[in-house]
Amino acid sequence: MAEIPAPQETVSLETFAASDLRVARVTRAEDVPDADKLLRLEVDLGPLGRRTLFAGIKGHYEPAALVGTLIVVVANLAPRTMRFGTSEAMLLASSGTDGRTRLVRPEPGSEPGARVR
Repeated sequence: MAEIPAPQETVSLETFAASDLRVARVTRAEDVPDADKLLRLEVDLGPLGRRTLFAGIKGHYEPAALVGTLIVVVANLAPRTMRFGTSEAMLLASSGTDGRTRLVRPEPGSEPGARVR
């Protein structure tokens, strides 16, 4: 059983508010060849357009089961170039003491692009 880590140092409200959390719909999900933990996701952020992201959730989710799912992403994260491509957002997930990764998902009826507060 994995331990839940202690909280990190505190940040100001202004620092937290700088993260633009948005609802996104997964439109495509696929395995990343030669990557042990990564899946490549394409997401729809409504009026903000589409983005590609790489997430370390392989083994926790089947790619086909993610298509159509609503998730929460950090939409204003600076793009990060990796050997597999460029990641243009980051999804939010939790991990519990059982070691399982779980996606943070908005309530049904949420729309892609909606701000998460």
